[in-house]
Amino acid sequence: MNCMTILAQAVDPATEPPVPAEETIVPIDEIWEHITSLNLIEALTFISFGVVCIFYGWRVFKVLVIISFAFLGLILGITIAGKVGGENREFFGALVGVVALGVLAVPLMRWAVSILGAIAGGLITSGIWYACGLNESYIWAGAITGIVAGGMISFIIFKIAVMLFSSLGGSVLMVVGTLALLYLYPATTEDVEQLFFNHKWFLPIALIVPTAIGILVQNKFIKGSKNWNI
Repeated sequence: MNCMTILAQAVDPATEPPVPAEETIVPIDEIWEHITSLNLIEALTFISFGVVCIFYGWRVFKVLVIISFAFLGLILGITIAGKVGGENREFFGALVGVVALGVLAVPLMRWAVSILGAIAGGLITSGIWYACGLNESYIWAGAITGIVAGGMISFIIFKIAVMLFSSLGGSVLMVVGTLALLYLYPATTEDVEQLFFNHKWFLPIALIVPTAIGILVQNKFIKGSKNWNI
């Protein structure tokens, strides 16, 4: 089955039955649970850090890269240790993963930024796929397209990778914090929940718009900063 056939099946509902709720690829319920678990202070902290990343991620991108890779190491460490040694070794695995990938990101900074740029590209294109209501079974096709495109652009133009991943990361923090804040107030709780679950375009658009704004603003700041060293 080639890529054109996959796209045709994804676009044409008649060629492929809808994905049952239990087979949904995007963990929308889990995402909502994480959002609604935040308290007021946590929501405001997310928004604050998100705004900083969106507008000034280019200034602190090295720190953001180290934090991102340390977090990735945390996930990998817990996953691997849980499968190999059981739950009692998850802490040790998490600690090793955080230190290993966090330290490794320092000498391989340019490669790390490019990898994060590729991941950001994959998240954006898979978000667009989801927003368009295409078959979630083939969302990986949209993700791979973004990963390849984002990776190629990131390796060619380094500053684009910096702006892309820092803007998207800041957008995620800001949107999560904003939704959590709105959910905490009874007047907006129901409206936010309906938007989140009933309109597939809502979450991707809410993430992509601030990301695009962040890229434009950061690009302007970078051009005006003669001492910025990539």
